[in-house]
Amino acid sequence: MKSNVLFKNLEDYCSGLEQEFELIPKERLKTLKSMVIYIANKAKEGKSAKLTVICTHNSRRSHFGQIWLEVAATYYGLEAATFSGGTEATAVHPNIIAVLRSSGLDLIKVSEGSNPVYEMRIGPGVKAHQIFSKKYDHEVNPSSNFAVITVCSEADKGCPVVIGAEARFHLPYSDPKVSDGTVYEMKTYEERCREVAREMLLVMYFTQLELNNGMPTT
Repeated sequence: MKSNVLFKNLEDYCSGLEQEFELIPKERLKTLKSMVIYIANKAKEGKSAKLTVICTHNSRRSHFGQIWLEVAATYYGLEAATFSGGTEATAVHPNIIAVLRSSGLDLIKVSEGSNPVYEMRIGPGVKAHQIFSKKYDHEVNPSSNFAVITVCSEADKGCPVVIGAEARFHLPYSDPKVSDGTVYEMKTYEERCREVAREMLLVMYFTQLELNNGMPTT
């Protein structure tokens, strides 16, 4: 699939991920396909799905989830509004910025301080978005008619009810911070980035199939 919208390096990264769909564990496909049905049903109603990805600190995994959902939707020519948040706000971890840049995204720091703000672009003609740590109910996030995707067990337990959410999916990932301060640090972040990107790409790939011919049943 060629989007002709993404930066070339980012498009190449996505193309490589398409060759790795078989690496996704079968036990995760049920949740991924449930997300597909939600997004596809919104499209059939003529609406853009609003997806808020939540982890505890909105510092690592939730940003991966939000950003790769946006990239994947753009790659397959679909529409989705993606957001992220935490049960508390901290700061985007620098390793997240580093591995996203290495995969082809353009990220520029536009604000310093304890919670820096980054301007993110996924393609030369695509609107920039601001990336920073925030709570899931921050004013920039949707307050109604959206789906929640929790990507860590702590966040799933920490926000048992998200006001305004009409759907909820639990898709946990191991926290890459387990390797912080070790020789495996960047390797772990790169692996987690690729894992999240691969699954978000599959979601949008299946959504495209569902809208056209119906996604695979196995």
